Amino acid sequence: MDRRIYFPFLNIVLLFIFIIPGYGKIINVCDFGAKGDGVTDNTPYFQQALDSLKEKGGIVFVPSGHYLVNGTLTVPPGVTLEGTFRNAPPRSLAGSVLLAVFGKGKPDEKPFIMLNTNSTICGLVIHYPEQIAANPPLPYPWTIRGHGDNCSIKNCLLVNSYQAVDFGTYPCGRHHIDGLYGRPLYRGLYIDKCFDVGRVSNVHFWPFWESQSRELRTFQEKNAAAFIIGRTDWQYMLNCFCLWYAIGYQFITSPEKGTGSGNVMLTNCGSDLGPTAIKVEEVQNHAGISFVNSQFMGAVILENTNHGPVKFTSCGFWGVERANALVYNRNSGRTAFSNCQFYWWDRNTDGYPAILSQNGDLTVMGCEFGDVGKIGIFLSKGIRTAVITGNTFRSKKAIINKAKKRTRSKNNAFSYLPGRIPRFPDKKKLKQKIKEWNR
Repeated sequence: MDRRIYFPFLNIVLLFIFIIPGYGKIINVCDFGAKGDGVTDNTPYFQQALDSLKEKGGIVFVPSGHYLVNGTLTVPPGVTLEGTFRNAPPRSLAGSVLLAVFGKGKPDEKPFIMLNTNSTICGLVIHYPEQIAANPPLPYPWTIRGHGDNCSIKNCLLVNSYQAVDFGTYPCGRHHIDGLYGRPLYRGLYIDKCFDVGRVSNVHFWPFWESQSRELRTFQEKNAAAFIIGRTDWQYMLNCFCLWYAIGYQFITSPEKGTGSGNVMLTNCGSDLGPTAIKVEEVQNHAGISFVNSQFMGAVILENTNHGPVKFTSCGFWGVERANALVYNRNSGRTAFSNCQFYWWDRNTDGYPAILSQNGDLTVMGCEFGDVGKIGIFLSKGIRTAVITGNTFRSKKAIINKAKKRTRSKNNAFSYLPGRIPRFPDKKKLKQKIKEWNR
């Protein structure tokens, strides 16, 4: 064997034999008395197994079964609680299932599972057997909370959590979530106080439980938020999706005074069939947020409390039933749309534009406004500047500009689609709306 290969390989072998014996130990929770019969309270057995790995870390393996846990669990630093799934679990109660009952009616109680620095849960299904499909459902505490850097969740299904994952009450820098499925009924993923590059990918908040319940859907569409994002630095999000939420993605100022807001890069993300797909209350002034190759069926609301940039590239926007505008832009900072598509706005034919811009700076470049005979962009006198260039519209009067000389509009194309009959709003209604928007 070539010495250049042999000696490094030998060093690695010696490292595992002599220096770190005992690290990476795997134990079975059933060896501590746990039973997956759906009846036995397994709280003490799980916690004993987890605590046995406190010193050197390791994996507590949970075989297939239904494990009732009446209390709460704490995963020590460096320890993984792992079930049978290697991908996000399917829509079932198969495999390693934890039955959570703690905290019914007490949403502010401690979480079902507390993760600590370098701890992980993986391959588990968590189900609340006493939850009800009603409006409102029963409130419960957070299912998972992180406290410390490098907390991880991988390949888990949270079937019917009331509040799913809290990575914001305590600092959770460099958190890592990959393969999180579920139907959080009130709050999905909360991120705050992350001061070093959190990563979130392949999150799917969808009706995995009681999908036919109209009462649950109504509750979610009026009250629930899927992704709530406060202070986070260099947050990366990929392939995240939600359905039937009052707010899909909400960007807020941290509730902790002086902590601030976040900057986030989101790719291949979406929010479907909810009244508000995105709500921006505040993002960081220098970096803001950027959505790329994403899709939204619901309104985008940018509040005047925000001064940071909000950017959309190669994104699709379309309205739900009874939708008015697709974008309500009151952002005090810069808002930019590049190579995006807009469809199905002003569903009641009241004259609403796709983009209603009333504040800040707006750039719209290379976008398609596909509805026939409708206003594409309204520019209020309250905006600072606007650049509208290289877009296509299906209306002769697609841009209403009340900002006048503070705007630049060039190389836009205006035409009707053959065979399409435009629906025009009532002129009196439209005139009144324009007065309201231009205040």
